Amino acid sequence: MTTEIVAVDIGGTHARFAIATIGDDGRITLGEPATLHTKDHGSFQLAWEAFRAMNGGTLPDAVAMSVAGPVGNEVIKFTNNPWILRPAKIQEMLGPTRQTIINDFAAVAHAVACADESDFLYLTGPDEALPSSGTLSILGPGTGLGVAHLYRDGKGGYHVQATEGGHTDYAPLDLIEDAILARLRKRHTRVSVERIVSGPGIVDIYATLAAMEHKAIHELTDVQIWTAAAEGTDSLAVAAVDRFCLALGAAAGDCALAQGASGVVIAGGLGYRIRETIKTSGFAERFRAKGRFAGLMATLPVKLITHPQPGLFGAAAAFAREHLQ
Repeated sequence: MTTEIVAVDIGGTHARFAIATIGDDGRITLGEPATLHTKDHGSFQLAWEAFRAMNGGTLPDAVAMSVAGPVGNEVIKFTNNPWILRPAKIQEMLGPTRQTIINDFAAVAHAVACADESDFLYLTGPDEALPSSGTLSILGPGTGLGVAHLYRDGKGGYHVQATEGGHTDYAPLDLIEDAILARLRKRHTRVSVERIVSGPGIVDIYATLAAMEHKAIHELTDVQIWTAAAEGTDSLAVAAVDRFCLALGAAAGDCALAQGASGVVIAGGLGYRIRETIKTSGFAERFRAKGRFAGLMATLPVKLITHPQPGLFGAAAAFAREHLQ
């Protein structure tokens, strides 16, 4: 007997929906996902109704939700979009009789736990499978910086812990990063790593490099900068992305040290889009650049999850663990 659920992954910019099927053996199959812009819908309920209309007006009576922000409160407020969610009202307002709601990077951690080895791309460290026991640090840039960790017991069991590690302090490593920090300190009393290692963070990196080159600072959006870098049409944008990769490597190494990790996984849509750039950038060098612990860092496998919808897949996996096991 299979179970159908609605899987939802809500970030700062997009809300993704799909019908997920969970088999008796626990295998999860995702239907074609629908991606809605959060700015186009005044609430989650309105986005849900739009997805329901896409599916002929009916949906399964169970939902698994991955949300970008802390969960567990009576009212869930999203970190980077204006929606709010009241879990106690879901059945009344939307219809599902069973629900699972988890942090978005907790969902990614569930995806890491359940994904096939073929769903990972090697970045640095030993080119081997991720450890079957111990802690894996999981982080990824998007509208913000998501961080979680996954503990595997070596016997097939695992435990996921969501964190707000993206809001730890940013630590510059050189004069250019000192300048990026100085620019951000003009607007923020405290600068978290998410201010730099996230999609929007590229704007301040770009502006800092432009100022150092004594060039006019064009008011470009983060999307325009990422696009210009990908197309190779703006050397400042290319340099900004390379600098971003350095900061991502440093942040990944910090997470691994703080969490006692035996491996690291990079996730998020942005991480996937720049995966080849990460591999050829200074990411690996910065990941290892931890002073007396550089030797330890070199022993950790670092990979990028390539599953196309880890948030949806992981939300469904979390639902299966909560309701079907």
